[in-house]
Parts: sequence; structure tokens; C-alpha cells
Amino acid sequence: MDLGARLAGRHVLVTGASSGLGAHFARLCSGCGARVSVAARRRERLEALVAQLDAAGAAGVAALDLDVTDPDSVADCFAALPAPLDVLVNNAGISGSGAAVDLPLESFDAVMATNLRGPWLTSTHAARAWRDSGRQGTIVNIASIVAERVAGGVAPYAVSKAGLKQMTKALALEWARYGIRVNALAPGYVETEINADFFASPAGEALIKRIPMRRLGRPEDLDAAFLLLASDAAPWMTGALVPVDGGHLVSGL
Repeated sequence: MDLGARLAGRHVLVTGASSGLGAHFARLCSGCGARVSVAARRRERLEALVAQLDAAGAAGVAALDLDVTDPDSVADCFAALPAPLDVLVNNAGISGSGAAVDLPLESFDAVMATNLRGPWLTSTHAARAWRDSGRQGTIVNIASIVAERVAGGVAPYAVSKAGLKQMTKALALEWARYGIRVNALAPGYVETEINADFFASPAGEALIKRIPMRRLGRPEDLDAAFLLLASDAAPWMTGALVPVDGGHLVSGL
């Protein structure tokens, strides 16, 4: 089965698309023939991505301003979509690292606002439009393996991703009757521009040794699972959390 071909012609909105996995998923969807809208706060990064996709032959790519913590920004983003939406990818997120006992409440609130409240706002906005128009739709939430097993120093992030896992299941249950599928992808440790320096440090190298496959993930390692969830290849699949982590979740304690 060619998963990419099953995404061709669909309109995909990727949040947090200005860098990292969001930019990667936007390139992946565009390369599969989907019409892609990319949204984030960093406008200049979005425009650079759009220029890259245009140069690769993509058609109809749109860059949209979006702060997922702001309901008005979410509404404006959806109003500016250039075509009816088929797939929403909730990728925007922040980490908020630090010892929980000393972490300012503002840091906790910021992580929850972006990682949990944000996907709630975008998902409910998309679902209302799909329900009211009679269109079916697909939501892919980008969770994390810390939704299942915690790591030190990222307590708010772990809590937010565990909440996103339960949100995925709850919304999948409620919206299945409308033909709206909601699933989550749970990456393990994937190297991106944001974390490359850490994984080159002694602490990062020690963490890599705890991954059963003994290496970090690459963004492209997520492609097959992402396309399975984003396309119509699995039309009876909803409420699932799919880990792609080099075996990290099944490693011994």
C-alpha cells in the first residue's frame, strides 16, 4: 500500500510548522501531493519553508499566523485557510524543562496552554466545521513517549502529553459518529535542530545508550506511522496512540 498516494489531493494544516517535526511533516505531506497550510508564530520561518516547498514544485502552500494559545488567533487562522480542511496536525508544543519543585507556575501554565489547551482549541474548531458541513476529517496529535513513561526534569511536558493522549481518546469517542478520526503519534527521542547540542553532550550520549536500538530517531523514521494516521489508509482506526521510539517504551526498568 502506498500510504503517501492516499494523502494526495487532501488539504493538511500543520501547526508549529516553523521548525523541527512540524516543518518535516509539512514537507512530507507536500511531497505526497497534499495541499499544505503551515501555521506558527514565527512568520519568517514559515515563509522560508513555503519558498522551499514552492521551489520543490508544491502548489497552493499557505503560510498562516497562529498562536495556539489565543482563541482569536486560532479562529483567524481557520478563517484564512485557502480551502476546506481534510487533515489537522497538532504539532505545536514547548518543553518547559526544570525541576518541578522550583518551577515557576507561569512555566507550567505556558506548557499547558501550548501543548494541551492549544490542541483543544484547534481540534474543536476543526470538528465544528466538519460536523456542520457534513465533511469527514482527520486529526493527528503529536504526543510523546513521555505520555506513557515519565522522564526527569520535564514534568509539565509529561503531564501535558499524557493529557493529550487522553484528549485523543475522548475526542475520538465523541466524534466518531461524525466520521472524524482522532489519533496520536508518540515519537521517542528524535534529533532535531533544537536538541542536537544536548544529544552531543555526555548526558545526551548516556540517554541514547538507554534506547534499545542504540540510536536516536530521525524525522523520517516517523513517516510511515504519520502517513498511516493522516491518510485514509486506516479508516476504522481512531483513538489510538502509536509509539515510534526505537523500543524505548518496552525497555527494562
